[in-house]
Amino acid sequence: MLGGTEFVGRAVTEAALARGWEVTVFHRGRHAPPPGVAELLGDRTTEDGLAALAGDGEGSGAGYTWDLVVDTWSGAPSAVRDAARLLADRAARYAYVSSRSVYDYPTPAGLSEDGPLVAGASPDAGGDVSYPLAKRGGELAALDAFGDRALLARAGLILGPWENIGRLPWWLGRMARGGPVLAPGTPDLGLQYIDARDLANWLLDAAGSGLHGPYNLVSRPGHATMGQLLEACARVTGSDAELRWTPTERILAAGVEPWTDLPVWLPPGELYDTLHCGDVSKAYATGLRCRPVEETVADTWKWLEELGGVAPQRPDRPAVGLDPDVEAGLLAEGG
Repeated sequence: MLGGTEFVGRAVTEAALARGWEVTVFHRGRHAPPPGVAELLGDRTTEDGLAALAGDGEGSGAGYTWDLVVDTWSGAPSAVRDAARLLADRAARYAYVSSRSVYDYPTPAGLSEDGPLVAGASPDAGGDVSYPLAKRGGELAALDAFGDRALLARAGLILGPWENIGRLPWWLGRMARGGPVLAPGTPDLGLQYIDARDLANWLLDAAGSGLHGPYNLVSRPGHATMGQLLEACARVTGSDAELRWTPTERILAAGVEPWTDLPVWLPPGELYDTLHCGDVSKAYATGLRCRPVEETVADTWKWLEELGGVAPQRPDRPAVGLDPDVEAGLLAEGG
């Protein structure tokens, strides 16, 4: 596991350990890995950062071979290129957690894995690379080194325990504070997402079955609704939160940004179609199963409580959530 201490990487590591697999975690040492793994330290963004993985030095990965490598990297594609080339002869398969952002925007509703992709991504790209190009470049790097031994999991919105982006944790924290809560749009708006643990289980099953190539990896459209998500958040926190559903037009007129100020939520339109209306029939045909939203919410809240209510935050991602003063103003307008 390249990474393996936070969010999706942590979910994959935990799922593999639960199956009794032997897991090696290669990471920078900033967070403790789960107990029971073999640990290799290195920073793949630095010169000689893969030395431990290459088998250089005492206590390194010398002589190690693996049935599967899992990579969640979202930075410069050159890091995927270097790791994949290094491991091509020492690992049977390479699973790269990519993104549905690799499709050319706007992405029409119902787009399958055969849809047009972003252009210009290169596995040799270093430095600052936009997220869609970085993920596509990572795909190309994995394919270049592993060919039909590479599995590309094109995930969409990911939620669940260990989240370090802040989307579901923000909603849970807001509900925990109680009182009137701005709820965007209408409660029947369908959502498409995946619990990190369901992603992990599918990925391990798929790799074990020899699947390769790209798979859109999220729930079916409408697996849950915005209302079900927020009601579950209010319920598990045990607060007196009261949802106040507010018209989309009024929210947008106030300068509130969907997705960032109000995480998860997007009003109907091109971006909504891109993120909440993808075709996932291929993944479901191979065994993808997505748990109820209530379970994802309850388990995330339990995890947050164990942390004292404050979720970790990736340093390369901006914090999300609505300014309390803006929320108060919109709630006051609604009467």
